[in-house]
Amino acid sequence: MNVLQLLVNGIMAGSILAIPAIGLSAMYAVLRFPNFAIASHATVGAFAGWVANTAFGLPVLPSLAVALLAGGVVGLLTDEFVLKPFRSAGFITTAIGSLALTIGLENLVRLFFGSDLRGYDLPLARDLVFWGIHVGPQQLQNIAVSVVVMGLVFGFLSFTRMGKAMRAVADNPQLADIKGINAKTVARMVSFMGMGLAGLGGMLIGLDSSIDPLTGFRAMLPIFAAAVVGGLGSIPGAVAGAMVVGIAEELSLLALPASYKSSIAFLAIIVILTIRPQGILGREAA
Repeated sequence: MNVLQLLVNGIMAGSILAIPAIGLSAMYAVLRFPNFAIASHATVGAFAGWVANTAFGLPVLPSLAVALLAGGVVGLLTDEFVLKPFRSAGFITTAIGSLALTIGLENLVRLFFGSDLRGYDLPLARDLVFWGIHVGPQQLQNIAVSVVVMGLVFGFLSFTRMGKAMRAVADNPQLADIKGINAKTVARMVSFMGMGLAGLGGMLIGLDSSIDPLTGFRAMLPIFAAAVVGGLGSIPGAVAGAMVVGIAEELSLLALPASYKSSIAFLAIIVILTIRPQGILGREAA
């Protein structure tokens, strides 16, 4: 098996995985709990983009924007009306509530769309071959979209007032409150952004294969592993963790059957929690 081909495949997979992993880490940094409902919002985004693409005939890029918007709006509403009341009960209760929410939303998608596999309306195109390495045109578009989105997220967090407010709340909520930053507004913004990125990531995953109501659920473990490996709450860490998980999953095919590939994410979580609990770029708890 071509190791270079597996490395390229891993980078492609990692770039897609990084988008929802950034969303999960951003929400954890501000809201202080792992929002497992990111799985169902990835599914919501994937199906919203599929409707835009197949029913309304929109090209892939506008359909990706629809996926981001749908995931963000649904994420904002579900956080406000479902998860927010749980927060006063603590970290564990809220995380369990997010698991219940993801099951509910996935079944709602199944109610409207059924359980069949669905594919996007994509033009047929041959793989591009570089020095014996095969790369699909859609894969190149997916990685380009991922890189642009990551750049926009880093720019938003670094140079906008809301981005700086989100970082302030993540770093020190008490000091941010003293400075007059509205924590409720920041929470709503991070819910919209985080779940929007999940919706976008769900459609990117679907463009690489197909979608069904369990699309997000199957991706949940690699997404969570990417965030944990990189350092839960660290945005650059989510990108680094996604690349590690994506490449490790693909290279595992050198020694393991394809059916074991999903176990690599679980193994990555165990290894990183054993040797560096705060993750690659995470900060050690005081």
